[in-house]
Amino acid sequence: MQKWLKRFSFASMYGMFLILVMGALVTKTESGRGCGDDWPLCNGKFVPAYTIESFIEYSHRFVTGIVGIILLVNLILVFVYGKRKDAKWFVGGAMFFTILQAILGAMAVIWPQSSATLALHFGISLVAFAFTLLLALVYTRFGTMLSREGTPLTSGIRSAIWLISIYCYIVVYLGAFVRHTNSGGGCYGWPLCNGQVIPELTGATLIVFIHRLGAALLLVFIIWFYLVVRRSMQTQNNVFQAAKWSLILVVLQILSGGYVTLSYGYDWYLLASMLHTILISALFGVLSYLCVLALQSKRTIG
Repeated sequence: MQKWLKRFSFASMYGMFLILVMGALVTKTESGRGCGDDWPLCNGKFVPAYTIESFIEYSHRFVTGIVGIILLVNLILVFVYGKRKDAKWFVGGAMFFTILQAILGAMAVIWPQSSATLALHFGISLVAFAFTLLLALVYTRFGTMLSREGTPLTSGIRSAIWLISIYCYIVVYLGAFVRHTNSGGGCYGWPLCNGQVIPELTGATLIVFIHRLGAALLLVFIIWFYLVVRRSMQTQNNVFQAAKWSLILVVLQILSGGYVTLSYGYDWYLLASMLHTILISALFGVLSYLCVLALQSKRTIG
């Protein structure tokens, strides 16, 4: 049964990751209205007429439904056969946010939503993915460490973990807002914006510049956090490893953002955008793991 728990947990994680990527694809290809105003049907049909937009949108819905079923089975298995409380919290959180993002997705189809509201949809999906990632990690050596006494962490490091994670979520929201307002062309060139350090802060340029500034500050915060952790912990420590991967991923994320900007208007723009989504999902997942380690450490040090 433990093998089945692990299999379904990893299936839930991979499925939720696929939902994230497909959701970004729906936004980038402007396929959100590919099924008209109908939900769960597509243009009034169970199998809609073939168009690229309807295929992308309906495929996203179909995958979400399949992953929801897998997650439901996973939920039952964890609560009936699972022995770890953290696994129950993770699978419960994953199910809650999966249902929430499905409801928000349906509302976005049936009733027009503002860009600010639509941007929340990706953020909710990202939290659902983070829960499934944590659930999968329970059945690896990283999760085994969570069942033991936590690594002693000072209150300062614990606070830094939570503040960086919350700030990262805000930066993610800004990135989603850029997508939903079609502001990607607001800054031409990279790392400068329209050839200027500080461009004219209006319209799409203002939105993109704020997102870039937020990403740059996130890099500074994670560099500082990594240096603090490196001075106080062994390299094999899970907190150190997570801090190291956070630094690697935030650097790659910023570089991929530059790639997205430089590819704007070219054929590979969509590929660059998908890479950007994949990297931020991985970064937020690692930061979520750090948050769990921070929670666990409270039992060891005040």
